[in-house]
Amino acid sequence: MSRVKLSEKIKICRKKIGLTQEALARKADISYNTIIKLETGGIKDPRISTLSKVAKALEVSVDDLITED
Repeated sequence: MSRVKLSEKIKICRKKIGLTQEALARKADISYNTIIKLETGGIKDPRISTLSKVAKALEVSVDDLITED
């Protein structure tokens, strides 16, 4: 079984609830560039505050995002 990276999980969760990157950025109250970097792996070790905002916007827990499948 392949391990799903944080960047892929964010993208999968975002698409599952029908949000664009821009909409997720607005909902999470973080910059659009940050969302792009998170989804492309440009940010390897995001701040917990950023992860918390993204998780809340995606309606999942931080643990769901950071736990490898």
